[in-house]
Amino acid sequence: MDNIADQLQSTHLRIAGIIPESIVDGDGIRASIYVQGCPHRCEGCHNSHTHEFGGGELVSLADIIKQVYPNPLLAGLTFSGGEPFSQPKQLAVLADWAKANGLNIWCYSGYTHEELLDLAKTDEAIANLLSKIDTLVDGKFIENQKDLTLRFRGSSNQRIIKL
Repeated sequence: MDNIADQLQSTHLRIAGIIPESIVDGDGIRASIYVQGCPHRCEGCHNSHTHEFGGGELVSLADIIKQVYPNPLLAGLTFSGGEPFSQPKQLAVLADWAKANGLNIWCYSGYTHEELLDLAKTDEAIANLLSKIDTLVDGKFIENQKDLTLRFRGSSNQRIIKL
């Protein structure tokens, strides 16, 4: 479909980096996209370099796809950061492409699921992205609740929610 190809080329996402193959950012082998910019700025965050909204680099979604696909072992994409819901329109386009190619979506957010549902009531882009996510890891990283034994989470307040 030409429309999605055009959207992938013309839509740009500000990223901190990409890990083409990860086994720590969700179930299976995943391509992890770390977005740039985070309003939460959690103390002790291991991705503090992603906090500044003007940092990182601006890349087209088509260029992101070229870095991670085709990989026959890929189970899905993980959106992390930074805060993915600070760039919901762009990530929704990428999620549409992923779903069309049989990939699932994990998303890490400093917002809780309840906060995102509330934001989605007045922000259509957040509602749209939220509707495309298969698994949400929610909640801010809280340093005094850090637990290295937790799978796919950094602190015990964070939840893994199948949507």
